[in-house]
Amino acid sequence: MATMHDTIELKIPAKPEFVSLGRLAVSGVASRIGFSFEAIEDLKIAISEAITNAVKHAFSEEDSGEIQITFSIYEDKLEVRVTDEGKSFDLEKRKAEIGPYEEESDADMLRVGGLGLFLIETLMDDVELHYEDGVSVVMTKYIEEKQVEGNAKIIST
Repeated sequence: MATMHDTIELKIPAKPEFVSLGRLAVSGVASRIGFSFEAIEDLKIAISEAITNAVKHAFSEEDSGEIQITFSIYEDKLEVRVTDEGKSFDLEKRKAEIGPYEEESDADMLRVGGLGLFLIETLMDDVELHYEDGVSVVMTKYIEEKQVEGNAKIIST
């Protein structure tokens, strides 16, 4: 039996200027359910990377599509799904193009979104990629126990 959860959906144009809207949305949702400031910052970076990758790799200049962002709120976690309807890409090929991250290299020289998948995997507790009519990146962040206890105290008082 699936766990009950609330769902919030947002569709944005697949254009770079809408990445900030995804960041604002995840920030609002995550703070509403009690994530720490640090966890919210991680979520904002991860969603920025996922949307940026969708914008860059899914659509051509002439064909600007839509990106759907779905927030599934569970008792102990937030699941964020970023889906594009564009052409799929080869994950291993992308990882090879990105290459290993080296701290010594000048961060300013790295393209925005170039470390997308690596960064998302580092910041989130669980990451899945699905390929059905485009690419979906499903990112899961668990609410820490101490945060849950703190929320329970706030709610019960």
